Amino acid sequence: MPADPIQPTRKSRGRPAIGKGAPVQVRLRPEMEQAVDAAIAASEEPKPTRPELIRRALAEWLRAQGFLTGEGGR
Repeated sequence: MPADPIQPTRKSRGRPAIGKGAPVQVRLRPEMEQAVDAAIAASEEPKPTRPELIRRALAEWLRAQGFLTGEGGR
């Protein structure tokens, strides 16, 4: 009796999900992109990624406007 054929494990494609929430894509003008990169360079270690810096800035603005309360958007 022949042995069962070995089925290769299929790997999922793309980057694994690391958090909850809807992905949002935005376009930044060159001067905004440069400002984001300058803010990252001026940050303490560990330096935030572009998405993390943008999330932090948005959360800070939303809190200041009263739209976000508590730890949401850390």
